Amino acid sequence: MPGTAAHALPSPRPAPHAPPASATAGAYARLTEVFGGLRIEERTPEEPAPRGAGWVGADELAAGGPALDAFLAWDDAQVLRDYGSRGRPDVIASFGLHRYAWPACLLFTVPWFLHRRVPRLPAAGVAFHRATGRMSVRVEGFACLPDDPAAALPGARVVPGEEALRDEVRTAVAEHLGPVLEGFGPRLRRGRRALWGMVTDEVVESLWYIGQLLGEEDRAMAGLEGLLPGGAAPYTGGAGFRTLTGPGGRELPTRDRASCCFFYTIRPEDTCVTCPRTCDADRVARLTAAA
Repeated sequence: MPGTAAHALPSPRPAPHAPPASATAGAYARLTEVFGGLRIEERTPEEPAPRGAGWVGADELAAGGPALDAFLAWDDAQVLRDYGSRGRPDVIASFGLHRYAWPACLLFTVPWFLHRRVPRLPAAGVAFHRATGRMSVRVEGFACLPDDPAAALPGARVVPGEEALRDEVRTAVAEHLGPVLEGFGPRLRRGRRALWGMVTDEVVESLWYIGQLLGEEDRAMAGLEGLLPGGAAPYTGGAGFRTLTGPGGRELPTRDRASCCFFYTIRPEDTCVTCPRTCDADRVARLTAAA
């Protein structure tokens, strides 16, 4: 997650350019405004996905071959450089999946959160350049509500209401990350439920963080509770927010992750604040200090 060296993302980049009549350009531009470490560039249908020179396609990660080897070699080298020892192969794979899935989930959840639009982005339509924090995407249509002016745009698919739109988010994320999990799966050595627990955590914690940057944390948390109430297959668990009481009775939101990134195997004293290994007293102390 943001805030730890193992999960750091790049420094700010300029705002992205998008094709004309894009239903998602405004949301992606707003995302870059508040979180400069991620820049999303939309391609026209005629433009090929970038390859080489630091780019990797989500479909290449899904294939689980040399492109994934090279992707994880970056994580292996970073852990050795920053912490002085190598991580277990499954731990390195966990870091690598996080570093792709965290920003990838925002491709879907930010347009939904800001404008109630849900793009469809199969793995073949997305490429990632993590050294510069760039994602190149080709949106192959989007879902929206009946009263959305974007309903008149090419590729729009109108759904009847908010729950149908939430289902579009769940389906679009699963359509994109399902194949990626297939590529990472053998290296992670986790079962299907645990893998989808990782996706659940990335969906929740990425939008939660962006909601804080937007000054809309409460709305983001409420939206995520509706999006992932628990029992929405294939996701494991739900958003799972709960409230702790800090000094002076201050309310401190937290949650327990459905999965573990295994960062404790690298640095036992530096667990995530939402890790089940982090007790509530430590959470209160860390959240209070951060505030």
